[in-house]
Amino acid sequence: MVLLFIAMPLKYVAGKPELVKYVGWAHGVLFVLFGLALLHVWIVRRWSFLKAVGAFIASLLPFGTFVLDKRLRREEQAIRA
Repeated sequence: MVLLFIAMPLKYVAGKPELVKYVGWAHGVLFVLFGLALLHVWIVRRWSFLKAVGAFIASLLPFGTFVLDKRLRREEQAIRA
């Protein structure tokens, strides 16, 4: 969101391309960390291959991780109930 709606417009309107560089790096680092966290959860929680792939695909779609988070919370509540 920050990259698309703040850094990119400032690059073209205000002539500040360095913002895209820094926000882009942060975005990339966070994506790699998400991938590592997903790998950890897949192994430790013994998720099925399809569930792990679904979570990865959700990370590629806009707002997909929010939908994934909601589903995982519902699953957790169902298990605890």
